[in-house]
Amino acid sequence: MASLAWLLIPLFAAIGAAIWGSWAARDRTSGDISELAGYARFREVMDKTDHTRTKAEVHSGSDAV
Repeated sequence: MASLAWLLIPLFAAIGAAIWGSWAARDRTSGDISELAGYARFREVMDKTDHTRTKAEVHSGSDAV
C-alpha cells in the first residue's frame, strides 16, 4: 500500500503540470485587442486637450516661495 502512495505523488504532479501547461499556453489575443482600443481612446482624448494654456494657468499655486 505504501508503494501505491508513492506512485500517486508523481501521478498528481504530472496531472498538475499538464493543467498548468494548458493554462499557460492559452490564447490571450482578446486582452490585447481591448487594451489597444483603450490606448487609442486615450490618445484621442489627449489630442483633443487644449495645449495653449499659459504657464500661470498650469501651476496650482503651491509654487509660492
